[in-house]
Amino acid sequence: MPRKSPLVIGHRGAPGYRPEHTRSSYELAMAMGVDAVEPDVVATSDGVLVVRHENEISGTTDVAERPEFEDRQTTKSVDGHRITGWFTEDFTWAELETLRCRERLPEVRGTSASFDGQQRMLRLTEVLDLVRAGSLEHGREIGVVLEVKHATHFAGIGLDLAPLIERDLRASGWADGALPLVIESFESTVLGQLRERRIAASYIYLIEATGRPHDLFSVHGRAARTYRSTVSPEGLDELIGRVDGVSVNKRMLLSRGSRIVPDAHARGLRVFTWTCRPENAFLASDYRSAGGPAEFGHYEEEWAVIADSGVDGVFVDHPDLGVEFFRR
Repeated sequence: MPRKSPLVIGHRGAPGYRPEHTRSSYELAMAMGVDAVEPDVVATSDGVLVVRHENEISGTTDVAERPEFEDRQTTKSVDGHRITGWFTEDFTWAELETLRCRERLPEVRGTSASFDGQQRMLRLTEVLDLVRAGSLEHGREIGVVLEVKHATHFAGIGLDLAPLIERDLRASGWADGALPLVIESFESTVLGQLRERRIAASYIYLIEATGRPHDLFSVHGRAARTYRSTVSPEGLDELIGRVDGVSVNKRMLLSRGSRIVPDAHARGLRVFTWTCRPENAFLASDYRSAGGPAEFGHYEEEWAVIADSGVDGVFVDHPDLGVEFFRR
């Protein structure tokens, strides 16, 4: 029996071609045929949810070049890491709206960087409206895979993300199950909070290849379960009834003898993986070609291993390549 094609999810839109999380990035991803797009959400000081890869925004906006915001630069601990920069929680939405977006990886993605400075940041509600409009325009149902970023960090400064997410999803008509919604996070605590709020969605636990989730580590220290042990048979047993699936770093599926997908499927859990990218900079060493980091390597060989694992969803930065390959 042929294997069912995985969902193809535009990772922050189409960041292989446009700066991530911009309007044109999402619109291009939908035009290229993705099943869903993935916005990452963080909060402003006045409780507006904006879509950014991280709450530190110097790499994805022109904030460092704006003299009026020079005094906002600071150093913080975010999920146990000391980071210096500019953070969304130190700005109002009105202030962030004046910034312009830029490519996060210009040395690898020069084409995308050519669009720097042309677009402003988006709120979550704007992305939800864009996807609804895109579904109508393209004549097919397009979903949203909403990633909750740094929930424990935000809760610690008085910005609980769960009620803010519920507010925006209900206001935009995305909370009742009528539209395809997935909510994901590296922290299971916030997933549980949103389930308790009866947001109709599939809940997916993001899994790194190393380390421990910050929400659990902040409470239990080194006694907290590691990400890797979470996808062991015993760890997966504990997820049954709590989440609908896991989304793992692709390195975990490329490891010889990986049983994550069959073990999860045996327990009724879905498996997604991230991120399928064609450039040498992001490929496992066995699949790199001659040339520099920006050159496309033997990505189809790597992606074939991922497809053959039986995953239910893949995150891609180049939606056209992802749709072409994974829907064969």
